[in-house]
Amino acid sequence: MKFRIFTEPQQGASYDDLLAVAQASERLGFDAFFRSDHYLLMGDHFSGLPGPTDAWTTLAGLARETTSIRLGTLVTSVTYRAPGILAIQVAQVDAMSNGRVELGLGTGWFEEEHAAYGIPFPPKRFGMLEEQLEIVTGLFGTPVGDTYSFSGRHYTLTDSPALPKPVQSQLPIIVGGGGARRTPALAARFATEFNLPFLPFDEIAGKFAGVRAACEAIERDPNELVYSAAFVTAGGADEAEYVRRAAGIGREPAELRENGLAGTASEIVDRLGALQDDGVETAYLQILDLSDLDHLEFLAAEVVPALS
Repeated sequence: MKFRIFTEPQQGASYDDLLAVAQASERLGFDAFFRSDHYLLMGDHFSGLPGPTDAWTTLAGLARETTSIRLGTLVTSVTYRAPGILAIQVAQVDAMSNGRVELGLGTGWFEEEHAAYGIPFPPKRFGMLEEQLEIVTGLFGTPVGDTYSFSGRHYTLTDSPALPKPVQSQLPIIVGGGGARRTPALAARFATEFNLPFLPFDEIAGKFAGVRAACEAIERDPNELVYSAAFVTAGGADEAEYVRRAAGIGREPAELRENGLAGTASEIVDRLGALQDDGVETAYLQILDLSDLDHLEFLAAEVVPALS
């Protein structure tokens, strides 16, 4: 199993905070540093200060200040960037990182943040996601010297030079969500990874089975995809340390044990082992207190070695 650190900077983090977490994650051997793509605080436990940071601006900086850890979004919303501009940004950051970038792309859901920053929020966005996936992969896959055109309901591209190209010959694309039909179909067509964010544990195996069936329906080998899941994470060397960390992110210890990767090291390892049996190949550890680098040390020393 691979382990990735997943952050939510809209809850309150500067670029320097994110840099410290990313560099610690790299030093400790985590596979990747990911961040959300949000612009507005959620809930009332965190301050949100000093204010939001842009996902792709952040990743561009981290690309130059890290050397080996993979970098990505979980997930970029189709409402924030036109697909042609997004493709340029992603390809540029991939070049800046020497081929370490991954793109998670989704419909977006948080209407309030769109209102707060003047971003249009169409009521129906799944068609936008399908077209953006087709356009981004089409731009990346167009041979140098050829042009790319697309005419859809939401976007039209005419004779695009389809430049620049990512460093990676196939830049990883992550599609996720709990939908029963349309999301698995999109993952089968476009994704290199399928991700389940914060679903109940007992639903995971069935959702993966749905994606595998969608792959088989279009004669794609289901094993070509990576199957991943994201969970809020809080652990401690003993009960007191765990309770302190749960309180630090505004969660009740018992509730968090039921729904997240939580508790002592042995409890987290047992939960991850069961998830591995259900088909989870990569775990995204959602870390909400970005000032607690000792938490990363604990996870790297006490949890990761048991399942790597």
